[in-house]
Amino acid sequence: MIKRKNLLCVLLIFAYSCHQKDRDSTTVSKEERLPNIVYILADDLGYGDVSIYNPGSKINTPNIDEFAAEGMRFTDMHAPSSVCTPSRYGILTGDYCWRSRLPQSVLQGYGRALIEPGQPTVASLLKNHDYSTAVVGKWHLGLNWVIKPGHDSVLQLPVNDPDHARIVKDIDPGNIDFSLPVTDGPREHGFDYSYILPASLDMEPYCYLQNDTLTEPLTSTTNGNNLHPKGTPEYATGAFWRPGLMSPHFDFNSVLPNCTDHAVNYIKQKAKSGKPFFLYFAMPAPHTPWLPAKEFIGKSKAGPYGDYVTEVDAMVGKVLQAIKESGAASNTIVIFTSDNGPYWRPQYIQKYQHHAAYIFRGMKADAWEGGHRVPFIVRWPGHVKAGSVSNLIATLANLMATSAELAGGDKMADSSFDSYSLVPVLTGKADSSIVQKAIINESSHGLYAVRNGSWKLIEGLGSGGFSSPVTAQPGPGEAIGQLYNINTDPSETNNLYLQDPGKVDSLSHLMDSIKKLKH
Repeated sequence: MIKRKNLLCVLLIFAYSCHQKDRDSTTVSKEERLPNIVYILADDLGYGDVSIYNPGSKINTPNIDEFAAEGMRFTDMHAPSSVCTPSRYGILTGDYCWRSRLPQSVLQGYGRALIEPGQPTVASLLKNHDYSTAVVGKWHLGLNWVIKPGHDSVLQLPVNDPDHARIVKDIDPGNIDFSLPVTDGPREHGFDYSYILPASLDMEPYCYLQNDTLTEPLTSTTNGNNLHPKGTPEYATGAFWRPGLMSPHFDFNSVLPNCTDHAVNYIKQKAKSGKPFFLYFAMPAPHTPWLPAKEFIGKSKAGPYGDYVTEVDAMVGKVLQAIKESGAASNTIVIFTSDNGPYWRPQYIQKYQHHAAYIFRGMKADAWEGGHRVPFIVRWPGHVKAGSVSNLIATLANLMATSAELAGGDKMADSSFDSYSLVPVLTGKADSSIVQKAIINESSHGLYAVRNGSWKLIEGLGSGGFSSPVTAQPGPGEAIGQLYNINTDPSETNNLYLQDPGKVDSLSHLMDSIKKLKH
């Protein structure tokens, strides 16, 4: 009897042990099914800069082209806005930025944090599913620098803000105590690790913050560089940056490779951890200053800008190589895109015969297609068909809902009005599975455009951004807005506003219904 009891105990222990092994193995399998997500966001890269999108490009982008051959290339993807801060807000929150405290324009380097405390982000959603999360590169979503005692009045919002921003977009650095970490940075919005530039590479302060703390004090200054008068064609082009505070060892020329090295190191480190990871690598280029490294000078036929894009391509290649060498490629979804259209003025098109916005009208900041139509490529081995192309009309706000579906579902994504999952499209199901009625784009001056199918309505005249005319006043009996059939007129040359009032009316109502959605 004792022997039987002992045998029974042994069998029970063995059975429990097997159960535990099965359970552990199930947990491991679940983790393996959760893909790593690497999101590479170029800064001001044009649709026509990438040679696989533009056969006539004066720039060769072999790494991006090869990456596209391994995944799915989207031809009708749009940044939520045609300038950087609102686009980045849409990418990380899934909401158009005009729903925020900054309905238009961009923050400066000392601007306050734009994402509200507790507002869901892609990073906080994925952290919910045990992802390690990191941001490397350009932040440009505001930081709550600590205000010196007795200087709190600088945080009082103006009663009559002409931009209706309801947020302090910039603060005099004399009011800031730089010896203390920022109190609202990426770590407050779901990122375990951050290594960032506060804003664009041509905006002060010129420094890095690691985990919300300056890596070096802001004890030096720069007088700026390539400072042409504002309003001239040469303004904010070439090796341009503004005057301001900087860290003593900050080197403008090394920023792109330095950020890339941090991204590569993060991938190598986290690939060994056994946990899924999310890396948001926000490249600071090819935004001004155009500073190609020596080995890239003369590698394009589009001047310093084209050479800088060539370096961007090489840095993308380094990140993709790191994923491959880490052994994580088979379980990593990589997304490559740009935050808005290119800053490529007409004189450069004429000089180099390079069309950075391809056949599309306008440039960065504009409501026209050149302002917000961007390259968008996704590689996901075993799930996304290599060399495939999608003509789906969508915006970069899709990352929130896409991440939720990749993680197995999360109600956190339900709070986002403007995010729709791309997973059905990526995995070969019909594009119609996405129920997004329309997309909305906004220019830097707050000119709205709505797109539904082949039709696009712009609420006013002009570009609403950098291209001329920025605005225009209609004469008697003339159109007060712009209506284009993008399928037959992708360059937006034939305004059909007066010819099709029914379409104008239906698109206007559609835009209004989307705008009226409230949290």
